[in-house]
Formats: sequence, C-alpha cells, structure tokens
Amino acid sequence: MKIKEIRAIDKKELSKKLSELRLELVKEIANVKRGRPIKNPGKIRVLKKSIARVLTVKNQKAVVKK
Repeated sequence: MKIKEIRAIDKKELSKKLSELRLELVKEIANVKRGRPIKNPGKIRVLKKSIARVLTVKNQKAVVKK
C-alpha cells in the first residue's frame, strides 16, 4: 500500500487493515516454514513494510488528536 492510500483511511479502517495484513503475514511465514513453494518471495518484505506504514500513520493520527 502507498502512504497516501493509508493516510486517507480512518482509524477504524486502519485497525482492520492492520489485522488483515498481520494475518496475511502469518500465513505467508507459515507456508515458508512448511516448505511450500512460494509464488512471490518478496511478498513477506512488502507485508512487513505495509504493516510498518499503517502503524506509523496510526501513531501520527493518535499524536495529532492529543
């Protein structure tokens, strides 16, 4: 996800998106540990970066509200 897309989302949607991304990351890591072939080996890195972006925007919105 791009940072502009993430900033356009409200707090509730950010929380929902964060949980979806984390679930998807857990599934991908589990597939790797099981030895299944990976369709996109860079997907784990992209998921981690997306989670970091969502957390950053979420924290920025929390600071602005105070």
